[in-house]
Amino acid sequence: MTTHGDPATRSGAPAVAARTDPPDAAEEPPATTGDDSLPGALTGLREAIGATRYPLALPSANSARHTAAALTDQLDDYLLPRLARLDAPLLVVVGGSTGAGKSTLVNSLVKARVSAAGVLRPTTRSPVLVCNPSDAAWFRQGDLLPGLTRTTEPSDDPRALHLVTAPALPAGLAFLDAPDIDSVVDANRALATQLLAAADLWLFVTTAARYADAVPWELLRSARTRGAVIAMVLDRVPAEATDEIAAHLTEMLAEQDLGRAPLFVLPETWVDGQGLLPEGVTAPLADWFARLAADVDARAAVVRQTLDGALAALHPAVEDLADAADEQLDAADGLDERVRAAYRGAERTVEQGLQDGRLLRGEVLARWQEFVGTGELFRTLEARIGRLRDRVVAAVTGRPAPAVELRNAIESQLVTLLRGVASEAAESAYTGWKAHPAGAGLLDPALAHPSDDLPERAERMVRDWQRGVLELVRVEGGDKRFVARTAAYAVNATGLAVMIAVFASTAFIPTGLELATGAGTTVAAQAVLQAIFGDQAVRTLAAKARTDLLDRVRTLLDAEADRFLSRTAEARPAEDAGDGLRRAAGRVELARHRSGLSAADEEGSR
Repeated sequence: MTTHGDPATRSGAPAVAARTDPPDAAEEPPATTGDDSLPGALTGLREAIGATRYPLALPSANSARHTAAALTDQLDDYLLPRLARLDAPLLVVVGGSTGAGKSTLVNSLVKARVSAAGVLRPTTRSPVLVCNPSDAAWFRQGDLLPGLTRTTEPSDDPRALHLVTAPALPAGLAFLDAPDIDSVVDANRALATQLLAAADLWLFVTTAARYADAVPWELLRSARTRGAVIAMVLDRVPAEATDEIAAHLTEMLAEQDLGRAPLFVLPETWVDGQGLLPEGVTAPLADWFARLAADVDARAAVVRQTLDGALAALHPAVEDLADAADEQLDAADGLDERVRAAYRGAERTVEQGLQDGRLLRGEVLARWQEFVGTGELFRTLEARIGRLRDRVVAAVTGRPAPAVELRNAIESQLVTLLRGVASEAAESAYTGWKAHPAGAGLLDPALAHPSDDLPERAERMVRDWQRGVLELVRVEGGDKRFVARTAAYAVNATGLAVMIAVFASTAFIPTGLELATGAGTTVAAQAVLQAIFGDQAVRTLAAKARTDLLDRVRTLLDAEADRFLSRTAEARPAEDAGDGLRRAAGRVELARHRSGLSAADEEGSR
């Protein structure tokens, strides 16, 4: 095997920034605790990430959910446990493409068959972690990669971590044989990425046939972005092509700003009866790791560089999450506004219906003309006897009294209007959501129509309003001789006149349209009311009745709108979710600089 690149960095310890006088890693005090400490800031960031959701189907949502899960895994798997034990053994995660020879290489470096290797792909089912027996306690306790179940036996469970000890591996160093980064099994690929994010050092294994594949380079660029320490192994290189292929790979590494990564070239060779490579082939790489294991300062430098790189990469990643959270809020607000606009339009239609005389057409007009034209209104206002007379007439003819028919007609006309505007509003809101990618995912076909019980609720609302008008008449006329000398039926008749007046204009000044439509309906109602209450009282009475009706209509339509709004309310993140993520990331960045881990602080200490 040969190495390529600057001998001072390629064949020695990894090229990383280090203090001129680094403390002994074994004596290094743990990070400070408290809200201002780096672990405390990271814990706060994790809580902020976990509390933010991205349920609306926006282009940024899937990426945000993936990023949030990856950051949470990295915080749990690596950053928090590593900060708690900066002197813990260095974890080398061995990653690469299918069939690159990762397991064979790990077995050869530790001089024991600890990880299954074979021609069937994918070979590695669960990750295998091998360490010196003296380091086993640290990995067994589960602080690092806590989501993986520890086992001492091989397992097909990808969420199990197979722990193996190998006396030939120097203390202070551990290898983790990860699943293939391009595995045909989705879970294997996801786990490989998760494990690489928990590495102090990446040992990337590729082959002469596959070193230019896209997938490994995507991960290598990710590692470069977060400042991880990387070493490369180019495996199975034909002797006659060694220089050419190694030179090309070196150029590719330099182009990706990875030129300082040590590169080890393994020629095509045989394996022994245990499936191990000849020691002469692996000796340069084994010696490199031995020197790293023996050098406390070098190990500490690797840990600090990777740790600081991972911390520095948090801020832009969290900023993307915050932007996605803001987009969720903006989308929810936009969806809500489409619904509110639809139902505001419905309210305006009802309000216009109370002003332009349309509610005085048809049955209401006919019943009012009958009520007034037969003299029934005035007779029922004159004496209590009118109530008894109407009961007798109704019993003989089988027909309800004119007052009852008028009241029913008013109720029917209002309910018909409410059903119409509610149907139009539901259709408008449904269409508006269907045209929005986030809204389409929240829709249910039932939302395209009003609630099934809307007619019953509308009828109850109108009857409640009618009773409210009668109560208003009683209260407004409470000190007048009219109420004192008439029965409840007289109050009912007066209330009907108020309802008819409300169906016209607010000020009871009949327009040509009202006169043509109502044939003097408004004038007749106004005359009756003014005779009882006076002009100003009439205006006040009708305004109150109209306001009460519109308030009840608004409540009814708000309940219809809530069928939509409740869905966005469930999906909506907290109003300050984005800002909360930014604040949490800012606290981490501040704590990072205070901790002395940041690259800027490293340079400043030289």
